[in-house]
Amino acid sequence: MRFENKVAIITGAGSGIGRETALMFAKERAKVVVADINEKSGRETVTEIKKAGDEGLFVKVDISNKEQSKQMVMDTLGNYGRIDVLINNGGIIQDAFVSKMTEEQWDRVININLKGAFNCIQAVVDVMVNQGGGVIINTSSIVGLYGNIGQVNYAAAKAGLIGMTKTLAKELGRKGIRVNAVAPGFIVTPMTSNVPEKILEAMKEKTPLRRLGQTKDVAYAYLYLASDEANFVNGAVLSVDGGLVI
Repeated sequence: MRFENKVAIITGAGSGIGRETALMFAKERAKVVVADINEKSGRETVTEIKKAGDEGLFVKVDISNKEQSKQMVMDTLGNYGRIDVLINNGGIIQDAFVSKMTEEQWDRVININLKGAFNCIQAVVDVMVNQGGGVIINTSSIVGLYGNIGQVNYAAAKAGLIGMTKTLAKELGRKGIRVNAVAPGFIVTPMTSNVPEKILEAMKEKTPLRRLGQTKDVAYAYLYLASDEANFVNGAVLSVDGGLVI
């Protein structure tokens, strides 16, 4: 089992990609910390983990809040004594054309998607340094690489995560901490449930594999990057988009 005796914090693990990832890591024997602001869905993920005979812990956290991010790390250490993997999967969308985007929409997306990842990394990094190593994975997006109409806030946050990933890979690599990013394409999740069917069909047609991504497609990418098989992969941005942006 790839993560026997290892501890993984996964933010946004109450649903979608985060839930799939939590279940997959637990199956590989990780002790999984399900971190989410939604207590109901977060606890449901932990229930699924425990039903399978694996180990999980729910921690309620607003990652845009620095103190709550610190407390998440303290709760993890209090229960498991170490942190081997941090997956910054938590995020939201608040779409609007730039001329109509409110300051609140801009701030909320930046604070959760970009600042939230920074808060979690800053809270966990000394723990990993003292352990002699660890893995951090940031969830970017193809939108962060290529932009998308109506998502200037989301694109800015996801592009920022790529810059953060590359910088921290250089800064922390010498301390035994690998930092990478995953850039999903259009993945079928609760977040995409409000996207009109015709747009989803158009995305499917543009994708060489002729399908939309599933949550497990991204979870497998996380699994690889967090594992020892990827121990010489650092500062990478792995696109999981079916070839959409070729």
